[in-house]
Amino acid sequence: MLTLFHSPNSRSTRVVALLHELDALDAVRIETVTVARRDGSGAPDARNPHPDRKVPYLVHDGVAVWESSAIMLHLADLFPAAGLSVPVGDPRRGAYLSWFAWYAGVMEPVMMLEAAGVAHPALAATFRGGAEMRARLAEALDGRPYLLGEAFTAADLLLHSPFAFFGKPGVPAIDAWVDRCSARPGAAYAAAFDATRRA
Repeated sequence: MLTLFHSPNSRSTRVVALLHELDALDAVRIETVTVARRDGSGAPDARNPHPDRKVPYLVHDGVAVWESSAIMLHLADLFPAAGLSVPVGDPRRGAYLSWFAWYAGVMEPVMMLEAAGVAHPALAATFRGGAEMRARLAEALDGRPYLLGEAFTAADLLLHSPFAFFGKPGVPAIDAWVDRCSARPGAAYAAAFDATRRA
């Protein structure tokens, strides 16, 4: 049994979009919970088993999977028929896994630091800056529609999501990629789903 703990218009919305893309919605029970929001609204929900009361949080046959990168990798591998994962043995697997790690280890920290106006040489040396992060993405997308080439994968869904939520960066290759990813049926489904949900 699969249960996703979800809060509307949060990081878990991209997991709902992925479930739609995987044609796996019937296989997953979605529990809507509240979370504390940055604007001061919301509150931690005692029904949420995440140790920090955050989302997304996935429970698969009693085993917990947390953090968006891990959850999306797990689900895409669990439902391979949709073609959004890259199987072991495929030469693209290394890049596919690396994009998930890069999102969590570089992209999201850089975007959060930039949004908060925090800069320090040690942070730039460790994570790189916003300009370098965007240049890396633009380079990867040069001459191809998606991160791994012609095929849309769960990596594209994860990495485009902050731009879809906060706004495109004004870099042509990235902006066009965000538009392509945002036009996917999963994005429309997740937006409609969230509009009907209250924790």
